[in-house]
Amino acid sequence: MDSSQASTLGTGGSSGNGLKTLGLLQQLYLTVSSFNSALQLPLLQRLNSLVTELDNMEKLSEKCNIQVPMEVLNLIDDGKNPDEFTRDVLNDCIAKNQVTKGKTDAFKSLRKHLLEDLEQTFPDEVESYRGIRASAAAAMLSRHAPRHASALLLGMPPPCA
Repeated sequence: MDSSQASTLGTGGSSGNGLKTLGLLQQLYLTVSSFNSALQLPLLQRLNSLVTELDNMEKLSEKCNIQVPMEVLNLIDDGKNPDEFTRDVLNDCIAKNQVTKGKTDAFKSLRKHLLEDLEQTFPDEVESYRGIRASAAAAMLSRHAPRHASALLLGMPPPCA
């Protein structure tokens, strides 16, 4: 694909094609609205140009895989700003993230309390468990980069690469 084709695949190229099509439709409208037999050839030329442009748009659309959520289209139909959809999705993500964080914190707290209670009842087993856990963390350290050390020692998964 050469650079001229690549540029038409971006948003600038597709909006440029849309503007060109709108321009062709405007010219066609003007020709039809003041039609007489002398304008038959320009009318046919403009119709052919429009068909060619629509064909080009169809070919470009095959290379574009953009899916617009129905909620966005409904907002536009209702005369609202489609950015509201983005804002709502982000707010929902933030709310779900807070719920998940709360659950994670609850499990960490439960683990801590269980270990404290188990240590009072079964001190030898808890000491053995902590030794196994420390050796597993050391083994992970030897396999991973040093930047993961603090996360592994704290019992957290290593950060994403």
